[in-house]
Amino acid sequence: MAGFNTAKQHFPLQKIQDVLGLFKDQLTRADEIDLSLLSIVLGTIENALTVNRSHALNRENDSKLQPIFPIIEWETIDVLRTKFVTQIKSAVDLSLYPDKFASRELVKKVSDVIWGGLTRAFYKDRAHLQSLFSFLTGNKLDCFGVAFAVVAAFQVLGYNDVHLALSEDHAWVIFGENQDQSAEVTWHGKGNEDKRGQPINQAVSEKHWLYLNGQPVVCTKEMEVAAIVSAINPSITATIDSVEMGSVQQELLWLLYDMGHLSKYPMSLGNLGDLEEICESPGRPPPLSLFEEGVKSSVTNYNDQHIYPYTYLGGHLYRMGKYREALQAWACASNVIKQYNYNREDEEIYKEFIEIANDWLPTIMRNIATENAARLRRNSLLYDTDAYANFLKFYDGICKWEEDSPTPVLHTVWAKQFVYSLGKFDSRVRKCIQIHAEGVEDESSSSDSSSEDENQENCDVNGNGVVKEDGVKKSRGRKPKAKKRKLNEQKLGNGVQDGSGDTKVNGNNAEEQIKHTIEELVSKVGESDSQRDTPPNPNLAALAQACSESILNPDYLLTGGEPFTTATTRSTPSSTSDRVNVDVNEFLSSKSNSTQFVGMTVDSMLKAESPADMMMFRKPPDSAPSSEEVQTPTPEPTEANTNLEVDAITSGCETSGEEKLNNSFAIVTPDPVDLLLVSQKMKGLRKLLSSLKLNSSAITLQLTAQSQTDFKHSRRGTGEFELIHSRKRSRRDIL
Repeated sequence: MAGFNTAKQHFPLQKIQDVLGLFKDQLTRADEIDLSLLSIVLGTIENALTVNRSHALNRENDSKLQPIFPIIEWETIDVLRTKFVTQIKSAVDLSLYPDKFASRELVKKVSDVIWGGLTRAFYKDRAHLQSLFSFLTGNKLDCFGVAFAVVAAFQVLGYNDVHLALSEDHAWVIFGENQDQSAEVTWHGKGNEDKRGQPINQAVSEKHWLYLNGQPVVCTKEMEVAAIVSAINPSITATIDSVEMGSVQQELLWLLYDMGHLSKYPMSLGNLGDLEEICESPGRPPPLSLFEEGVKSSVTNYNDQHIYPYTYLGGHLYRMGKYREALQAWACASNVIKQYNYNREDEEIYKEFIEIANDWLPTIMRNIATENAARLRRNSLLYDTDAYANFLKFYDGICKWEEDSPTPVLHTVWAKQFVYSLGKFDSRVRKCIQIHAEGVEDESSSSDSSSEDENQENCDVNGNGVVKEDGVKKSRGRKPKAKKRKLNEQKLGNGVQDGSGDTKVNGNNAEEQIKHTIEELVSKVGESDSQRDTPPNPNLAALAQACSESILNPDYLLTGGEPFTTATTRSTPSSTSDRVNVDVNEFLSSKSNSTQFVGMTVDSMLKAESPADMMMFRKPPDSAPSSEEVQTPTPEPTEANTNLEVDAITSGCETSGEEKLNNSFAIVTPDPVDLLLVSQKMKGLRKLLSSLKLNSSAITLQLTAQSQTDFKHSRRGTGEFELIHSRKRSRRDIL
């Protein structure tokens, strides 16, 4: 071949620039690219910089490693390439295959030749077995190496219609005049030898991730060069990489990038982005730009069927601390995986998702929970409805992936971490999200739609109303329910028992019954007093208001004294959704402070989960009355007055001094988010996912329940996998 003859002038290779010159010369001769030559060169360099160095490496001399580059002589490369050509041509009789284009029988024959030259062992998680150098010196190849060797063998035989087809964890070949035929030539796990020569149509129809729904990267010769460059593994040990080998890979990928050969190869763009994140090249696009370009390439060229571009992007954003964007990228990855059916050969992508769900997401939740400044301002991810929606989308895609699959995905570890991460989101954020199920009508009738829309528009992060222009805060209650409450108030006193045996009035428990009874008595006293034209007893009004906020002192009704057992605070929350903001001063000592903790009342300690939580509340404009002020005449509070208690940042009032300090912790009001769930498991959880309190047992049982499918029995022995080197490689620190 002419490409092989002109390559001799670049030898010996003594530095990285020499290697770049050889590859550039080959790539500019599109019809003369010698795939076997370039694979042998890269394999020789990789062997010298990684395998040979690992034998003499130990912890004591790690720091003494000096940058080196092996001298690659022409004679070494010439001998190995001649051996490969001789082996292929001597084993294949071309007189039996007179057609100009390759046939399925010929593809099967060539793959058998490569297969027969291997040792009788399958190699799992073994590095440096992807090049022809490994095949010619050790009779070893991994899954990708076998597929590439078949393509290189066809080039030796003079066929130009056989090319690589690459998924994210598998490889096969396409051939024919129009390149419309496909054939397996390698394995993916043990026991699949009989697949060689077979088309991939059945696997595509079964929605296997290994075949990307018929959207693989179909390579040209230049992209096949990019494939062997991306397959380079610079690892010396499990934790140490070769600086020189990483630099060779990085420079070669930039060469291919500049020549436009990576535009349709998302995996190579991701590999280049990873290398740039470790060591950026001056004057080059940043890593984030490369990852985003990989996503765009997948969407444009492959109908958004590739998952690794999103996991590359999400991993980078995670390492940069951009958790919101990382969660969005992972949700997009899950949105792609839901289009497939899981099986045991999808081990690599399963590892990717289980690392995100059980390691990275819980780590994010822990990190954010310790960021006091973000929690004080309530602008962290845990108070973001969009982030919560992306979190649910991620798990919804995983559950959908499991449906109609022969193997279950989720188990108790998944469920445990899901409940942990779910519980970190603020309960009022969960309340603000509107969850819908695909193919299932919402329980609310169409007559409630207008009220629901108004509810969504007025919902803030606390699940409370927001202030309109007139300064009045609208409640979250629906109009139809207000009529029901009025009707129920007329029937007050008629108790109803639920299944638990607790007496309820209008759906409330006995405590609420007492409150409503007292308020009814107060209203009756007020009516009779107004008829007599005499002012009502102010103590009754104050007592009725305070009973809903503090514990009534029985001695007050019998002998007098303090009406309540503790200091009254108007802002004591009865539930998470009813919690209103209080000032930090409430956490200081008061006259009623009889606890052993100086500077805090019992109420203050009960409100705060941690000292940092003290700053998470704000005091209403009207200061809370003390225990002495309860006995003074006060008008009965109206709904309008109560609804005026809002943050200064929301009301738009001008503040100064201490109020300006409090405004720095103002709550960000997000827009309510609508979420559509598609998986059966998440549909069953939609009420729990938007509730104030989490039922962890019910969630765990639902997630770990058997998938909505009839499991198929796969053949024994398909549970072990051979990992190819074109897949996403784990990141290491290059030393």
